[in-house]
Amino acid sequence: MPFGGLGFGELVLIFAVLLLLFGAKRLPELASGMGRGIRDFKRAVNGMDENSIQANQNTTNAVQAAPATTAIPAAPAAPAQQVPVTVASEAPARQDA
Repeated sequence: MPFGGLGFGELVLIFAVLLLLFGAKRLPELASGMGRGIRDFKRAVNGMDENSIQANQNTTNAVQAAPATTAIPAAPAAPAQQVPVTVASEAPARQDA
């Protein structure tokens, strides 16, 4: 049951009624209009308008078009002092007689 309790037969019946009401030529136009409406609604909910979308695309294109620069190696750091590491030896095993 793909659509919340509607089976395959019900979906075919709904599609057939829509096809009879609107015709085969009009259904793709309705679907694309509905898709545009949903996309606009999501953008409005997220607070994005056409200006922010174009600004985002322009910054993305500018970042991709920026020439690659070669990394300049950093100056070697001062040599680190070596600290001797001591390992604590285990206590000798206790031998009870």
